[in-house]
Amino acid sequence: MRFFRSRKPASCSIRGVGIRRFLASLALLAAAPAALAFDANGVALGGREGEIKKAFPSAHCKPLEWKTDAADRRCDDGRIAFGGVPAKITFYLKAGAIQAFDVRFDTADHEKVAAHLKGRWGAPLAEATETIGRRDGGERKVYKLRWEKGRDYAVLSAQLERKRATLEVWRGAFADEVYRVR
Repeated sequence: MRFFRSRKPASCSIRGVGIRRFLASLALLAAAPAALAFDANGVALGGREGEIKKAFPSAHCKPLEWKTDAADRRCDDGRIAFGGVPAKITFYLKAGAIQAFDVRFDTADHEKVAAHLKGRWGAPLAEATETIGRRDGGERKVYKLRWEKGRDYAVLSAQLERKRATLEVWRGAFADEVYRVR
């Protein structure tokens, strides 16, 4: 039995690192995936419907109107604040987990929303303002930002001559599958 007895108290350290420091490191590692996930006001991809209801109490959830493999439910809230601007949001869920969301806001606020997203999600993978020619000789300008994290994607797009801008965030092949009706 002498083999199992120790002269030093067991709570002192784990390989020279204090217990508190070790536990704090574990907590940071556990929180890291959530901090890296794309989210809307703290509700991240992969989250649950309960999280949506908690963050957006006036959200209305219902079954999706069409049959698709991408989602089976949606939750909408028409009066939210996102990045400090008024917006509307729709979450798409499959088997209880958030697969995608889109946020719609006034194009005039696109710079404020872009700054908010850059601060929250980091530098985008791509940022550009494209000029697209029209058949009538006119041009339209489209501002785009794109992020990728593993199989999760986010795109902010704003046609600068239009009223509404959109942030679309999705997991996997959701963007290709959502309107593919079964």
